[in-house]
Amino acid sequence: MSVFDDKPAPFFDLVVHDVARSPGLTAGSTGYEKGEWRNEALAEYLFDWLPEFALQYSDLEDLNSTTARKLLKKAATTVYTTEKYQRRGEFGELLLHAILREVFDSQPAISKLYFKTSTNETVKGFDAVHVVENGEDLELWLGEVKFQKDATDAIRKVTKELEEHTDGDWLRREFILIDSKIDPRWKHASALRTLISERTSLDVIFKRACIPVLLTYESETVEAHAEVCDEFRSALQTELEDVYSRFASKDLPPLRIHLFLIPLHKKEALIDILQNKLEGQQR
Repeated sequence: MSVFDDKPAPFFDLVVHDVARSPGLTAGSTGYEKGEWRNEALAEYLFDWLPEFALQYSDLEDLNSTTARKLLKKAATTVYTTEKYQRRGEFGELLLHAILREVFDSQPAISKLYFKTSTNETVKGFDAVHVVENGEDLELWLGEVKFQKDATDAIRKVTKELEEHTDGDWLRREFILIDSKIDPRWKHASALRTLISERTSLDVIFKRACIPVLLTYESETVEAHAEVCDEFRSALQTELEDVYSRFASKDLPPLRIHLFLIPLHKKEALIDILQNKLEGQQR
């Protein structure tokens, strides 16, 4: 049994989930509770994924009732320890990790955070490196996140990064760094190393790669409602399709891309809740 087999129960209401279109689209709603957008419930759910997100595979193998408290503290401390947290991107990366695991049953290949040299270091490169089993083959999922308040701003920023991060020379350098961080105890370690080897043509890699892109934004539809109803779902679908169309109309790289959209109520309010939980785990 793999350490990745035991997952939290699904959380998101998938308002849209369409893998057939190009780019693909998955849009997840948190929903309301007692008239409030469920920020607290979302934060609880995301922290269920924290050990997977922040720790190395071998640490997860050693996770049990005796080691749990120590490893949870280690995971939380690894995220960051600064008080200047509003502009940090780790919570967006945690959100991408969670929805990838929930929707596509992916496995994280590495934890970027685990290899920080200081707790407040900002780690460059892809925001997620996951694999998805596809029969006997592995698909390589290299994620990008823009945890933003404004959809237009998120699209503009991620489009620029997609162009930069799919350049062949940049990818080769990134693959070297990824290879050095793969835990040899993970069952897919050898297969992934072969896939991203410099001896493997980028043409082959691109055919087995997907770029999951997660964008958040503060939603007018979420602001205008207080419960999940037919009117809310119709308005949200219209809003999500508009964001999707604006993203899909950009000059995107010729690779398989899957867009995740997560509408928010107030980004700062969610971050404050997540920060309080993070600090609690660090003590």
